[in-house]
Amino acid sequence: MIERTKSHYEVIVIGAGVAGIYQIKLLADLGVDATVLDAAADLGGTWYWNRYPGARFDSESYTYGFSFSKELLDEWHWKERFSGQPENLRYLNYVADKFDLRKYMQFNCKVESAHFDEAKDLWRLKVADGRELTSRFVIMAIGLLSIPTPPRLKGMEKFKGRSFHTFHWPQEKVDLAGKKVAVIGTGATGIQVIAEIADKVADLTVFQRRPNWSAPLNNGPISDAEMADIRARYDEIFATCSRTPGGFEHEPDRRGFYEVSREERVKLWDRLYNTPGFAIWLRNFREIFTDEKANAEFSEYVAERIRQRVKDPVIAEKLIPRDHGFGVQRVPMETRYFEVYNRDNAHLVDISETPIVEVTETGLRTTERDYDFDIIVYATGFDAITGAFDHIDIRGVGGTKLRDKWSDGPSTFLGVFVHGFPNFLMPSGPQSGSASTNYPRGIEIGVGWCTKFLEYMWAHGYTRAEPTIEAEKRWTDHVIKMYSTMLMRKAKSWFTGYNSNVDGHEHGKTRYFVYNGGTPKYVSKIKEIAEHGYQGIVFGSASLLGQGRDTEDLGEKAAD
Repeated sequence: MIERTKSHYEVIVIGAGVAGIYQIKLLADLGVDATVLDAAADLGGTWYWNRYPGARFDSESYTYGFSFSKELLDEWHWKERFSGQPENLRYLNYVADKFDLRKYMQFNCKVESAHFDEAKDLWRLKVADGRELTSRFVIMAIGLLSIPTPPRLKGMEKFKGRSFHTFHWPQEKVDLAGKKVAVIGTGATGIQVIAEIADKVADLTVFQRRPNWSAPLNNGPISDAEMADIRARYDEIFATCSRTPGGFEHEPDRRGFYEVSREERVKLWDRLYNTPGFAIWLRNFREIFTDEKANAEFSEYVAERIRQRVKDPVIAEKLIPRDHGFGVQRVPMETRYFEVYNRDNAHLVDISETPIVEVTETGLRTTERDYDFDIIVYATGFDAITGAFDHIDIRGVGGTKLRDKWSDGPSTFLGVFVHGFPNFLMPSGPQSGSASTNYPRGIEIGVGWCTKFLEYMWAHGYTRAEPTIEAEKRWTDHVIKMYSTMLMRKAKSWFTGYNSNVDGHEHGKTRYFVYNGGTPKYVSKIKEIAEHGYQGIVFGSASLLGQGRDTEDLGEKAAD
């Protein structure tokens, strides 16, 4: 473990999850003086925190793991097609231990502030343990869904039973047997936990505000023989991921939606519905993402599947979304979720009809009645993508607060840089390729590109770099343009910055959080920028004593 008496580093990485682990691996390989800070007691990021029952990959396990080491690929045996949280955390610990990365990591180190020192081209960080650290560069590896949002309900502190957000599910075993349990929320997390605990509790009541489309995960074990085949095909698997829009193995059907008959379309959907993972979403016709009529036809197909699985027709209709079509926001995958509502001990409360009024000492009160519970689970989502940035007091040139700059939504250059915040890199930032893809595939791209960028700076003796305002505007305009053809632009989802539990995110204002051009297009864009001397970036150098600065503008052309 790093000695905490040291106060200066060339690079400080914030976050010891998937992105932070890979970033420190590359920096260590280069011999860079770097450290990783994480608020948690250990590494793992999302897989350290989210220990709720049912937490697992919706990416195929073998496409989620790191690809940088053939030895690692040969050694690790994924047990399930879609691996669960305990195994995922074991994997990340195995990676860190195999490459001796823990010695660069500092835990229980919550970063409270990061302010840029213009005179010395340094970042000054304050950590909750009272230390002040400095670094030439700060790399934000803080994850997309790392700030949970509890509901804003009156009386939450009154409840005398156990209650927690899924993100903060206790590390010790929670005894569910014989308990009356409430789950508030039916997003991706809610769907996972509801399906997992329904047969383990005495009574389960689900409080749903808005239903979400969901389809079978079709998980299963990976045998020794299948794992051997996967190892032999890793190059092919990762090559496929690199050319698909979402970084998965699933490639879209290249036929036009209207070029095939209705019978052929249904035949494809029947097959995809029973294919593992995101096939139902990403191997589908491309028009379901862009064409209202095509999307409506497919959505009705999935709605009919839900009706077939839920015995009570009234409940079935309540589980079918009416405010968005299938696939226009990230699709939660499920394992016998809809069958939960066929159980005698499971109940659905539609809080759009009978809202929750308050939390009481014994449970929940709606406009209709009181409910008594032993445990309340808040599956109410996250302050996605920018939330973790907002929770740190980040100030750039002239003391500008990043939170203020992004108050109406993020603006970035490549999703990696922010004008006015020199030496501040985001390998998986808002508007980057990582925000809308199979995450490890995206972060290997982002972290690799950022590391090459730093190597360029060190080779040229630069101590400062930031994008021009023009480059940032062009990229943000490009990101917005990518939304214009997608039905996603209409969805109330974290892809568009909607979360009713986050101040300012409740109503209507679209926040352009993700890059919708797909992984190949994004890689092409950032590669072109690098090949042309990092166009759009202004580089500078200064003595550490602040005795002046020479700058070199290497072009202001950004992505069109």
